[in-house]
Amino acid sequence: MRDYYKMILFVLVMGVLTSVFLGGMDLLTKDKILENQDAELKSVILSANDVEYNFSNIHDIFEEAVVEEEHDGIAFYIDNKTGTISYIFEGSGLWGDIIGVVTLESDFETIHKVAILQQEETPGLGGRIVEEQFLVLFVGKKMVPSIQITKNATDSPNEVKAISGATGTSNRLQGILNTSYADALAAWEARNN
Repeated sequence: MRDYYKMILFVLVMGVLTSVFLGGMDLLTKDKILENQDAELKSVILSANDVEYNFSNIHDIFEEAVVEEEHDGIAFYIDNKTGTISYIFEGSGLWGDIIGVVTLESDFETIHKVAILQQEETPGLGGRIVEEQFLVLFVGKKMVPSIQITKNATDSPNEVKAISGATGTSNRLQGILNTSYADALAAWEARNN
């Protein structure tokens, strides 16, 4: 019985020590994680507009090259030279959230670039949404009336070929893009009125 109490005490002490250690590490790294996420977002937006930078000057270059505006809770990132507009999209994928950035031409319809920042889709199938060979298919496509990701894509200005074997992810991404575009378009139009 005495050994039983020793074991319980040991488990409790180890649990408390581990919790304190992990909580301390979370506090120590939280700011750095947020800084890295901010740098990643800026990197994607600058890269979409072919602006050269390095990680020591990314914040200064971003501040010079991009105007950030917020309307109706949506952040827009407008390139000073090209007039392209970027915004973040987010929604539920098949297995977890999909978060990315859409960069549109100044007409607010034509896709200039799409980038995926986070996804939890099946590796080798839906996880291929991060691959450049898939993302490049969006360039030049129109968000109006809605983007269509389909296995039988034609040369239609709003159709993109889906990833083989990833119908669920393709459908979810299509829904996320269209929903976020509708919200962004409403906020953008309200900004201009």
